[in-house]
Amino acid sequence: MKTLTVALILIASFCSYTAAEAQIDTTSYPTERQQIRALMRQRRPSEPIDCSDFIAVGPKGDISFSHKEWLAVQAKEKLVFKSVRALPGHEFIRIYDGTMAVVNFLAEVQLVVDDRDLAIKVRRLEVYHKEPTGWCRVAGQGTEVDEKLFPVKSN
Repeated sequence: MKTLTVALILIASFCSYTAAEAQIDTTSYPTERQQIRALMRQRRPSEPIDCSDFIAVGPKGDISFSHKEWLAVQAKEKLVFKSVRALPGHEFIRIYDGTMAVVNFLAEVQLVVDDRDLAIKVRRLEVYHKEPTGWCRVAGQGTEVDEKLFPVKSN
């Protein structure tokens, strides 16, 4: 019986240690977090926030190696972003060494494709780097959320 009790205590200890390790740090680098949130919430499609070495993956899996290439793909596909709004409560920001941020968030996106207005939700993964002039985005990729299959719940 003692062996079983000790084994259960060890398993419980291991499980609680593993759960604690897997949690997202949401408190370190509070100033940097605020700066990233401000970039996300005040973003305008016409105002680039991208670093010179920006890389993006489009909805068809296409890769753009600069902001200019990314805009060219949008023009070719007759796609115009009207607005991108991060939904509060659906933002996860990880800061590394105060100079790198990995951000996952849910966005409401208003766009025009082939002269048709569309409203979609997109789960974004973006990487930011802090330069002497401020934060800029070095990478981004989005996946449309199919709300018929996977409804988005409010947090």
